[in-house]
Amino acid sequence: MATQMFEGRGHAAVYQKYRFAPGKELQQTILTYLQEKREKPAELVVDVGCGSGQGTRFLAEHFRNVVGTDISEAQIQEARDTPSMPNVSYLVCPAEELPFKDASVDLLTSFTAAHWFDIEKFMREVNRVVKPGGCVAVSTYTVDVHLHYGNCTERLTKVFRESWDQLLKYSHNKIKLVLEDYREIFEALPFPDKKRVTGIFDKIPMTVAGVVGYLESVSPCQTFMKNDPQAAKSLLQGTEKRMLETMGVSSRETPVDFWVRHVCVLGCK
Repeated sequence: MATQMFEGRGHAAVYQKYRFAPGKELQQTILTYLQEKREKPAELVVDVGCGSGQGTRFLAEHFRNVVGTDISEAQIQEARDTPSMPNVSYLVCPAEELPFKDASVDLLTSFTAAHWFDIEKFMREVNRVVKPGGCVAVSTYTVDVHLHYGNCTERLTKVFRESWDQLLKYSHNKIKLVLEDYREIFEALPFPDKKRVTGIFDKIPMTVAGVVGYLESVSPCQTFMKNDPQAAKSLLQGTEKRMLETMGVSSRETPVDFWVRHVCVLGCK
């Protein structure tokens, strides 16, 4: 079954507050692919491993019926508590046991979640529930991040990456799928018509507080906090202090551009 890393209510709340929705370039990559592959609009869209619903809400703007699923009750509760369009619903279930009929799903997506799944079982479910002519879009953002602010972009990015490197010591072995740009997930997708796009760059508007909150939300940081709460807290506080000093500002609400690279595996059955 899936590796469960986002179960706690506290973590779900942090995830909801600081995780960002799919950026415009990733959105356009998915929507353009669907336009190329499908003659009819997608009716039923299922977002697997939806977390607190950031990607699900994007899908709801474009499709008639969108269902977000996640194994974590806490994450689904966060998603349900967030204002959404009326065409969205949420279900608690494993990615490997989707409660949908055979060949019933027009589009199946997963945003920054598929590396936690049992890939072999998940792909069997994908093959079962997606209709002939249906599509899949499985994406993740990577650790390839740049922070842009004034003339200190290089120094600011260095601060971020040094913190990331410390957190990666606590990463689960599933993270290697992200570090390898979802190659294994691409190879496992059982559709002959498929491609993997690795150069999708998005600018996400953030603040200093948002960047530090994002770091707090990632699974390696949550593991670090369980192992050594004081050291983890010190790392986050130190990161914020170094960012403010590098930028020459005092407010943690100072805007900063968070540039991130996405990988997206696309397929048509």
